[in-house]
Amino acid sequence: MSRRGFLGVAAAAVGGIMLAPGIQLIEIAQAAAPGGTGAGANPKVRWGMLIDTTKCASGCTDCVTACNTENGLGGGPDATRPQWIRKVEIKEIKTGRQASAPVMCQHCAEPPCVDVCPTGASFKRADGIVLVDRHICIGCRYCMMACPYKARSFVHEELTAQTPDVPRGKGCVESCTMCVHRIDKGEKTTACAEACTKAGHGAIVFGDLNDAHSEISQRVRAVRSTQLRADLMLDPGVRYQGL
Repeated sequence: MSRRGFLGVAAAAVGGIMLAPGIQLIEIAQAAAPGGTGAGANPKVRWGMLIDTTKCASGCTDCVTACNTENGLGGGPDATRPQWIRKVEIKEIKTGRQASAPVMCQHCAEPPCVDVCPTGASFKRADGIVLVDRHICIGCRYCMMACPYKARSFVHEELTAQTPDVPRGKGCVESCTMCVHRIDKGEKTTACAEACTKAGHGAIVFGDLNDAHSEISQRVRAVRSTQLRADLMLDPGVRYQGL
């Protein structure tokens, strides 16, 4: 057993803590371990995104608004407001060339947030989606420090009017889930990609990177794309075109 797995099981075992009738914390820790698949996860699939920065307009926040609405985010002071996706303006110093791009959890194949989590709350599903189990998260925020993309938020305030499909909790860390609640229902797109398409931008393509016939796979083969901080060799599931 890995050190992280041992700590997660040990922490959960203390006192036989119960979350709900018949459900022990240790059981959830084991289900959320890297070897677990997660509900609806298919190990033959790797979900990902291709973001075309040449089509992403500076000042446009359609994807951010859609994410906030879909996941029940928003409210509270700006300094502590959860942000699962943010727009970043990039400028190349030598040429002056500028680009705008949305940045969210990159859903790495080798996620550092998972490596540092002492309880197993941060985990990667078999289909490549990186998530946080709020029942196990102790709010230590090690994962936030480990993430090179600054893609995770901490919930500081009490939450009201939550979205039923997206359970959240005060004192927990959270981030982009690639709309996993949609995926597990059989839907084929995320809220941000859907909003971008409906607005006529078409800057975000979501799909299965392992499916040779999917739009995203064909685009990745046809155009030059890059991963943010590819030098870290984390193999993110989000790719960027035009950077």
